[in-house]
Amino acid sequence: MPIRSSLEPGAFEPEALATMSEVFEAACRELHAIHREVAREVIAVRIIAEAKFGERDPARLLEAALSRQD
Repeated sequence: MPIRSSLEPGAFEPEALATMSEVFEAACRELHAIHREVAREVIAVRIIAEAKFGERDPARLLEAALSRQD
C-alpha cells in the first residue's frame, strides 16, 4: 500500500509526495510494518496529517509517523 493510495488526487505537489513516500517507507521499515496493513495505514495517516499542516521536513515527518499517540 503506497502512501499515494491514501491521498486525494492533487492534494500535494510532486516534491511533497516524494518526501512523504520516502518517509512512509522508512517508518514502515523502522516499525517492521512492511506487511501489516493496519500499521501501514496508521503511518500513512500520521504523515498525511502533518503534511496537511505544511510540514515537509523528512525528519519531522518520520518523527510524527513513529510517535506513539496514547
